[in-house]
Amino acid sequence: MAEKQYYMTLEGKAKIENELNELKSVRRKEVVENIKIARSFGDLSENAEYDSAKEEQAMVEGRIAQLEEMLRNVAIISEEEKDISVVSIGTTVTFLILEDDEEETYTIVGSAEADPFTGKISNESPIAKSLLGHSVGEKVSVQAPGGDFAVKITSIK
Repeated sequence: MAEKQYYMTLEGKAKIENELNELKSVRRKEVVENIKIARSFGDLSENAEYDSAKEEQAMVEGRIAQLEEMLRNVAIISEEEKDISVVSIGTTVTFLILEDDEEETYTIVGSAEADPFTGKISNESPIAKSLLGHSVGEKVSVQAPGGDFAVKITSIK
């Protein structure tokens, strides 16, 4: 089975690298120190601080593994290679929701960079999946968890 590709911009990759560096160089050491302190409290079988520190260690190590996996399988979204004739990863698309005449704009990014509050949606989201490959002027049916709706693509940048 092919490994999942993580699409991201150079900026997104740098953020992932910075987070990974922080986790490895700072958080790991803090967690180890917390475990040492908790061990000094004695009986580990009833030591809530020790259990908490071990859980924190598992979360940090899990996130490190996740970030390393992303960086191993990164696919950089290049500004130079971006095709704005159709909606694709890296493009910013504006569309009109036909039922309520509301206009929305999103940049299609990989799941690692998605942040709907800043207008960045994952290429794996229902809206992006529906829009990918379509061009300006096309009417597209978006199949979303809350129900289907129709949109008209008004611009791609």
